[in-house]
Amino acid sequence: MEHTLFCLLLLLSTHIYSGHSEDDDGQAKAVLTIHPKSSQIFRGESVTLRCNILRGKVTDWKYTWSKDDGDSISRKNEYEISEVKMSDSGVYRCLGRHIDQRKHSEWSDAVRLTVTALPETTLTVNPNPAYTGETVTLTCSVGSGSRWSFTLYKDNTKNVVTLSGRHTTTGATFTISRAAESDQGLYWCQGEIQSRSISTIISDPVTITVKALPKATLTITPNPVYTGETVTLTCSVGSDSGWRYSWYKDNTKKVVTLSDRHTTSGATFTISRAAESDQGLYWCQGEIQSRSISSIISDPVTITAKERPVAVLTLQPNWPQIFRGETVTLSCDIQGGEEIEYAFYNSGKSVYTKTEPEYRISAANNGLYTCEGLQQRNGLKHSQTSNAIQLTVLDQPQAVLSVSPQWLNPGDSVSLSCGVKESSTGWRFFWYRTVPYTAGLLSLLDRSYSVEPLSGSGTSEDSYTLIPAGPSHTGGYVCRAGRGDPLYDTLYSEPQFLWSGDPQPSVSLKIRPNRTQHFTSKSLSLSCEEKRNSTGWRLKRYREKAVESECGSNWGSIAGSTCTIRSTYTGDSGVYWCESGSGEYSNAVNITVDVGPLILESPANPMTEGDSVTLRCTNRYQETNPIPKVDFYKDGVFIRNETTGEMTIPVVSKSDEGFYKCKSNEGESPESWVTVRGVTPGPSTSVLVGVVVGLVVAGVLLAILLVLLCRYKNARGSCCNRIFWPPQPQSTNLDPQQDQRSTQGQAPDAEYAHLQHGGANIYNTITLSDNNDSGTVHYGAATAGPSDVMYAQIQLKMLDKKNKKIPADPKENPVYSEVKTRKTTETANPPEADLVYSQVKPGTSPGP
Repeated sequence: MEHTLFCLLLLLSTHIYSGHSEDDDGQAKAVLTIHPKSSQIFRGESVTLRCNILRGKVTDWKYTWSKDDGDSISRKNEYEISEVKMSDSGVYRCLGRHIDQRKHSEWSDAVRLTVTALPETTLTVNPNPAYTGETVTLTCSVGSGSRWSFTLYKDNTKNVVTLSGRHTTTGATFTISRAAESDQGLYWCQGEIQSRSISTIISDPVTITVKALPKATLTITPNPVYTGETVTLTCSVGSDSGWRYSWYKDNTKKVVTLSDRHTTSGATFTISRAAESDQGLYWCQGEIQSRSISSIISDPVTITAKERPVAVLTLQPNWPQIFRGETVTLSCDIQGGEEIEYAFYNSGKSVYTKTEPEYRISAANNGLYTCEGLQQRNGLKHSQTSNAIQLTVLDQPQAVLSVSPQWLNPGDSVSLSCGVKESSTGWRFFWYRTVPYTAGLLSLLDRSYSVEPLSGSGTSEDSYTLIPAGPSHTGGYVCRAGRGDPLYDTLYSEPQFLWSGDPQPSVSLKIRPNRTQHFTSKSLSLSCEEKRNSTGWRLKRYREKAVESECGSNWGSIAGSTCTIRSTYTGDSGVYWCESGSGEYSNAVNITVDVGPLILESPANPMTEGDSVTLRCTNRYQETNPIPKVDFYKDGVFIRNETTGEMTIPVVSKSDEGFYKCKSNEGESPESWVTVRGVTPGPSTSVLVGVVVGLVVAGVLLAILLVLLCRYKNARGSCCNRIFWPPQPQSTNLDPQQDQRSTQGQAPDAEYAHLQHGGANIYNTITLSDNNDSGTVHYGAATAGPSDVMYAQIQLKMLDKKNKKIPADPKENPVYSEVKTRKTTETANPPEADLVYSQVKPGTSPGP
């Protein structure tokens, strides 16, 4: 505040004096100058500011100084700062006051004083490092000033470099010619302005390195090289930049000629599509043209070109189709494959690289597979690319099972055939029978059934035979195939069903209306009618190669034991059966639902030989449009024409089995298969065979005993007559008429003995003749009934009396024939058969 007042008073007094001076010729002007006159004043320099007033002597004036409009700093015309500081920077002005006249000059123009810190010196060396014999230039710089002179130091800041013929200086540049190892070391520089006695801050040291000329190094990749391959030659000369390279082949004066196959880029020389002509010795050399130096030439390297070995890719197992999840092995065979790795590719992308030549794919994928060998030391290609193998991977296949025949007669053999539609190579086949679904057992995907393996599974045979197929084989069967190691399995086949002729199943499938063919849009009822205590029966059907769940789930409606399809359509065609929770099956019916105008009514169940059957051709609108004339066909062949629309076969035989259909002028029915089963031999037939065999044996024994007895008595025919023709007729159980018929017409030398059991007559007829000490005995036959007669004849020769002995007492050795009989009309569980014993006792011969 005081400074400001002082300035205002000074200006006011100056104005008063100048305005009232009588001798005033104009106001004097103060001039301010700074010494030294330089655009840069460095810290520490001596600076003098002078204030000159053009009128009068210097001593006539008193001076006032102002810095940055601040206090007066001096009364003299000079203001000297011996060692200027940064804080002395500012704007200076001066003003003079005349001693006698008491008048003031004008203020000088403002002059700015800028104090700058002492500059740092920068030393640069080029080149560095330097090679022996090369010229090295050291340059010292201090901003943009041009009045600096420079001093160069080596090894320490007091050792000034001595100039010589190899060491010269020009301005800020110091030159070392023909650099030697002795020129290596630390270098500094410093600038100074001698007229002002100031020096810069000394530079940072720079180390100069002088080394011997480098030797070029040549590397070739790959080497040896295979024809057609690309070869890269690389030349290196230390870490310096700026080198250019020359390439020589066969000798150090023959520069390689560039072409479309031989190109160069920087330190790299490339040979494309190598050929045998590219073999030979190669050198390289580096050169820095701007410095006129060249490296020592490299050692020679020999390039060898040869044919690349062939790689052969094989697939094991070599199946035409591979399935997802299946395991296959790709093998890569390369001749002379030493110290190499085997690389496998899928559509050009690397998928596996190992020292083993095999690639095991546990989950094969689609693709075009190839392989090749790679060198272990550098990963470069060693072999040609192999042949390509196209691997087409399909979804997991499903086995296909067929059963032939599906509808059996007793004693038939059944063949199960299994195949894989997509491939027929390398499979082993496994056979199973369906059982009710049980958690923990092998099961179908939809859990409709579990499966149990059949014996003999796992062979390459694609068929399995049930010999003979009986009622116990009724049920569902599936198969699947497997191949490879580890075993790869197909999906289970759809179940196929086998229906054998069990005449008395636990349950019977009844159809209403009772026929195999039905019209569309009609009602159809099916029921499982039990014959024995069996629970849990469910109605199922099989159509379009798939088993459907029981009635009521997504087809038909169930009420009690009856399933009703209220409006049939063609999709309801299929095989229907009843199945229990324990795995029992009823009979099965193959139902056809047709949209046509005609159907053939035929029995839903198999016929038995000897039955009578009527086939009826039915019109959809039978009541209003009866069929006047119908042609019937069997296995596609016309058999007869009927005007009633019906064809009856009074006695069915096995030859009547086949496909039947009917035709009229209104259309044609679908075909229906009519099954005819042969008559199964009943229990009575087996008993009859046993009776005949037993009687034959008993007759033979009886005849032998009688002959021996006659010989013993030595009575020609007398004792035998008594035995075969007793005085009284033998009592029988036949009625008098039967008994009379049985004895009429008998020869005098023959006698009949018969036994009766339950209405079945057994006759034994014996005829004895004697001719020259020999006899013939005819042993009669037995019948199981009046209408079935079986005969057996036995002839016995009379033995020489001298060679035979008569038992002491024939009565002690009776002969029994045991016969078990059973009627043919008995049920499946017959009562225990009656036993018929026939005791034969030889008679006692009369005394001599």
